[in-house]
Amino acid sequence: MARSPSPLAAEPSPLLDAKSLVEKQRAYFETRVTLPLEWRREQLQALERAARKYEAEILAALKADLSKSAEEAYLTEVGSIYGELKGALKNVKAWMKPRKGSAPLVIQPARAYQYVEPLGVTLIIAPWNYPYQLAIAPLIGALAAGCTAVVKPSELSPATSSVLARMLGEAFPPEVVSVVEGGVAESQALLAERWDLIFFTGGTSVGRIVAEAAARHLTPTVLELGGKSPCIVDKSADLEVTARRIAWGKYVNAGQTCIAPDYVLIPSELKGRFAELVQKAVTDFYGADARTSSDYGRIVSTRHFERISALAGHGRVAFGGERDAASRYFAPTVITDAPLSSPLMQEEIFGPLLPLVDCPSVDEAIRFVRSRPKPLALYSFARDAAVNERVLAQTSSGGAVTNDVCVHFAAEGLPFGGVGESGLGGYHGQSSFDAFSHKKSVVKRPFALDMKLRYPPYAGKLGLFKRFL
Repeated sequence: MARSPSPLAAEPSPLLDAKSLVEKQRAYFETRVTLPLEWRREQLQALERAARKYEAEILAALKADLSKSAEEAYLTEVGSIYGELKGALKNVKAWMKPRKGSAPLVIQPARAYQYVEPLGVTLIIAPWNYPYQLAIAPLIGALAAGCTAVVKPSELSPATSSVLARMLGEAFPPEVVSVVEGGVAESQALLAERWDLIFFTGGTSVGRIVAEAAARHLTPTVLELGGKSPCIVDKSADLEVTARRIAWGKYVNAGQTCIAPDYVLIPSELKGRFAELVQKAVTDFYGADARTSSDYGRIVSTRHFERISALAGHGRVAFGGERDAASRYFAPTVITDAPLSSPLMQEEIFGPLLPLVDCPSVDEAIRFVRSRPKPLALYSFARDAAVNERVLAQTSSGGAVTNDVCVHFAAEGLPFGGVGESGLGGYHGQSSFDAFSHKKSVVKRPFALDMKLRYPPYAGKLGLFKRFL
């Protein structure tokens, strides 16, 4: 998702005593005060109060970090957090209840259950592209599950990081929730400690480093990564609607979205018209010059701007390509004829470049997708429902949408996550609670019973059951 320096590539920060921080939270967790429903609800309510109090500052910080308009920031970050909090407060009591299992005849009389208990002291490492939403959503799961948490925001979104530190520092004592600001050194110091869960959102390369650090302590992880999320466009698709929806999902947040459409597989005879319709949609969204639109964001850093500029050099620019290094503006862009071996078609773009790839049929598109690492998201466009069902059945991805893009992230009742190189584990709604919980199998049996009364067919073979009495 986010591209940032390796969190293990620098010396530990001399200003952060990560060991002491973890020990303080672990001592608090071991008091078992986090177990009751009342404690969990109190923490979620405190988080909601803080979120509402700091809403204006959060919106201003997102504007400063990524040039997000207030409308976009509320739609994609702030509003969804309120929804997650509402759902957690409403349902946490039910989530906490033991879940009934099945006890087979061979262990009767017995009852089987699945108990859920908090994992403990957790680390949440958030990215820069949705720096508020992707820090707070996992935290909701941690608190609902009865865990403590250390939150590490990205140094590439410093304004939002600062607001998070003040907001969460005011809402919680450090033994419940702590925010650690800083960069590579602070990340390294935190990853060197033993946690009960690490929840990481970011790029695949850094995800591997986080997994390696976690493996030293056999720490479980949730890895929300990224990848090249394809759009498959069938000949039967409504091309105008398809172009408009893909354009919205691609260029929101200037393309810096982990589930943004990364490339489009489309029949060659539709490619020219599709590019025209995407350009029309961009004009409708952002005006004749997106540079002047308050709704169009900016690239997060000079390094990322230079990376996207280099990627744009592969293939032919159908429209867009305008850029300004000083303001880190990069126009919505469509690219055709990019070599499949080029970095543009091998790396996750994470910017406002949309390559169009000639693909004569849906079957060919399916083969193309299956030949590459499993993506975080996949989008299929066809009027023929059977075509979309074939794509869903014959491809694997973290999530998928038919005839639209990105909207599955907003479905709070569905787990969001990747598969293979695009991630491990999922969250949102009850899945967030489950991510931070251990599911303990429990069988409850009574003391000795008269087996002749309970099992008359086996009265003559009671020896078979004696070991269970």
